[in-house]
Amino acid sequence: MVVTTACSSGSKNAGGSSDDKGDSGEWKPDKPIEIVAPSGAGGGWDTTARMAAKMFNEAGIIDQKIGVVNKEGGGGSVGWAYVASKEGSPYNLFVSSPPLLLVPLNGQSKYDHEDFTPLANVIADYAAFAVKADAKWDNLNELFDDMKKDPSSITVVGASAPGSMDHIQFIKIAKAAGVDITKIKYVSDQDGGALTSLLNGSVDVYSTGVAETVEQVKAGKIKVLGVTSEERLEGDTLSDFPTAKEQGIDATFVNWRGFFGPPKMDKAAVKYYEEKFKELSDSKEFAEVREKYGWDEMYMDSEEYKKFLDEQKEEIKGLLDDLGLAK
Repeated sequence: MVVTTACSSGSKNAGGSSDDKGDSGEWKPDKPIEIVAPSGAGGGWDTTARMAAKMFNEAGIIDQKIGVVNKEGGGGSVGWAYVASKEGSPYNLFVSSPPLLLVPLNGQSKYDHEDFTPLANVIADYAAFAVKADAKWDNLNELFDDMKKDPSSITVVGASAPGSMDHIQFIKIAKAAGVDITKIKYVSDQDGGALTSLLNGSVDVYSTGVAETVEQVKAGKIKVLGVTSEERLEGDTLSDFPTAKEQGIDATFVNWRGFFGPPKMDKAAVKYYEEKFKELSDSKEFAEVREKYGWDEMYMDSEEYKKFLDEQKEEIKGLLDDLGLAK
């Protein structure tokens, strides 16, 4: 279902009260805010939620306390179910990224982006495809040439389930390079052992996020054959990573990351969070966070975000249909 955010400006919000808004129909929080990271500690969702919460307070953008809670399980679906139960509440947010589209399309969650209220996207992250430092491939074209000859002879590992992000980001670039994606051998290691599998030779290619590769590249253990950004990323080590596009492969993959509220969130609360996330995105404090983690700025307000997500869903569904994984 498509959730609308329109409500009477005088109505009560779940978890809040009509007193939260003044005569102008404006809203602001009068108690602590909770941001859910639908994952364990240390991953992209967790880091984004904690950095946003910290900078909101440190930059003086939001005065109320903001707590981050981890609700791990089901590729994000446990956290989404929790927030869905908070219908109308302006105090329960969550952070998400492409799995909010992928997991439901795989049939692993009954909730997708249409069941929530998009507030704002804040960053773009990108995929990196890495191999051992002594691997025979030095660029993506060499890898994909071998995969065209015998796709199943090369094993790709990722930390997400088949049909979810680490798989799909690789599939999208490989398809653009002319590889038969139905024959690609992808293995999932969701217990944190994907890098170990690469280093011990159990697998050949590691599909992951850019930030996860930097320290291992610096240590001389792996090399990055390509990243999925439109242009080269800025920063120490990151600027050395070639894009797929500069290698003649006309495809990109953006790991957008943003924030959502529960279903039927009041318009006044949506407007409040749109403005606060824009302030966060424009702040020097958050610019330093982006630089630290190799993230790009990618702000979208609620309406822009909704349109973007609808388009992304169609594109991803096409890839899953190709793989026979769409439910």
